Amino acid sequence: MKFNARKFKELSDKDFEKAWLSGKEIISLQDPNRVYPRLFYSHGEEHPLFKTIGMLREAYLRMGFREVVNPLIVEDVHVKKQFGKEALAVLDRCFYLASLPKPNVGISTERIEKIKNITGKDFNEEDLRKVFHTYKKGQLDGDDLSYEVAKVLGVDDLTAIRIIDDLFPEFKQLKPEPSKLTLRSHMTTGWFITLSEIADKLPLPIKLFSVDRCFRKEQGEDATRLYSYFSASCVLVDEDVSVDDGKAVAEALLRQFGFEKFKFKPDEKRSKYYIPSTQTEVYAFYPKLVGSKTKYSDGWVEIATFGIYSPTALAEYDIDYPVMNLGLGVERLAMILFGYEDVRKLVYPQLYGQIKLSDLEIARAIRIKEVPGTSSGFEIAKKIVETAERYADAESPCSFLAFEGEVYSRKVKVYLEENEPNSKLCGPAFKNEIVVYNGSVYGVPETEEFKKIFEEGVRCGIRYIDAFSLLAAKKIEDSALRGKENVLIRVRNVEGLSSVNLTIQENVRNYIVWKGGKIDVRGPMFVKVRALYGD
Repeated sequence: MKFNARKFKELSDKDFEKAWLSGKEIISLQDPNRVYPRLFYSHGEEHPLFKTIGMLREAYLRMGFREVVNPLIVEDVHVKKQFGKEALAVLDRCFYLASLPKPNVGISTERIEKIKNITGKDFNEEDLRKVFHTYKKGQLDGDDLSYEVAKVLGVDDLTAIRIIDDLFPEFKQLKPEPSKLTLRSHMTTGWFITLSEIADKLPLPIKLFSVDRCFRKEQGEDATRLYSYFSASCVLVDEDVSVDDGKAVAEALLRQFGFEKFKFKPDEKRSKYYIPSTQTEVYAFYPKLVGSKTKYSDGWVEIATFGIYSPTALAEYDIDYPVMNLGLGVERLAMILFGYEDVRKLVYPQLYGQIKLSDLEIARAIRIKEVPGTSSGFEIAKKIVETAERYADAESPCSFLAFEGEVYSRKVKVYLEENEPNSKLCGPAFKNEIVVYNGSVYGVPETEEFKKIFEEGVRCGIRYIDAFSLLAAKKIEDSALRGKENVLIRVRNVEGLSSVNLTIQENVRNYIVWKGGKIDVRGPMFVKVRALYGD
């Protein structure tokens, strides 16, 4: 949506895709008084991880699975039920939740006097004690405490916070106390809880899936593991389920992502909640990996695991039917689909230098600095461009009338001129166009030399003369308002975007420098516009 002076007459009242970008608004070229907010005039960018989650959800739904949300915060007793004697080893990988206890707050005579000295007011001591008492009993939330204290003392919230911080050290001395609640470390914990409630109520077969976050206390985060990850998990409940059901679900799911061939191998890890002979690793062939500079250059990758839940574990939850469970790590799948080697760069690109702006995004950050405020101003800009294009090679000294009319009720004649001998009306760079290519901004002519830049880059649709003509028109308007008799607007050698009335967002400029790109907008333009007011 960049202005092209040659085409601005094509803009209709409803067609503001060709509108002019200025500041934070889009200005209609047909009606300069009509503006539209810029904020929503571009498509957002999806995170590859959440794009993969969306694809998985759609894939499961196409297979007839119902989506559920499994409990995320669970008591450690569920891990003990599922893993038996190995529960302690599993719990060692779990994050336990802790909370701050409610302190006993005493209000001594000394404290009361200090509060009065700070506030300069009397207050009901019993009411203040009630506030702290209700907080201790859990009837008042911590984020409401300062508000209630302020209300009792008749002061503002900031004063109440200062009083609590300065006079009640009990709050500073609080230490978290652990509970028996854990963050779910694997989706299976949630499946047992969910199935215990619905396995005997829904018609068979029961097909459920959940794509949600899990947490695991690793030794540290690295290229292959994070403390938090997403699991795409499903269960199949029926009177008779087998390993073949797991293979069928795995194939049906993964074929939707471009995987073609499959291998199934017994999983040596043997989780206690699976029947040992059923726990299976899924290897799939992904053609795009063949020949890649990764450890999967042969195209084969371990992508999922499935198994049949142990009757012993199911009995702990009074689940009477066999259950097949399949799960895969969403991050692993996203890394394969989008070509990442480091999970940290996939999930946290902003923290690992992986932020990347497309040429289109950079182009959108290039804007005009000054634009006219009237329809006459835009007409002047148009005529300047047309005159420059028609007489650019005229030998100097020369002068050509570009526009004759009124601006703010003042008559004006606008000329393009060149008085220096042995020259031409316009310099050779006047038709250079702004193009973004491979993260850099160029001002180049549309010639064979720069053919690749124009074909593969993003054309902004702004030439030097287009942007400069708008600046000239704006200055002609301003001079008319100030009562001047004439005004001269000129540009010689272009040495950057600002030379031709263009600017780029500072953040994007910083990005270009950070990525080693450049802003190469220069060249001999030599265009001179003169406006004369009066009869």
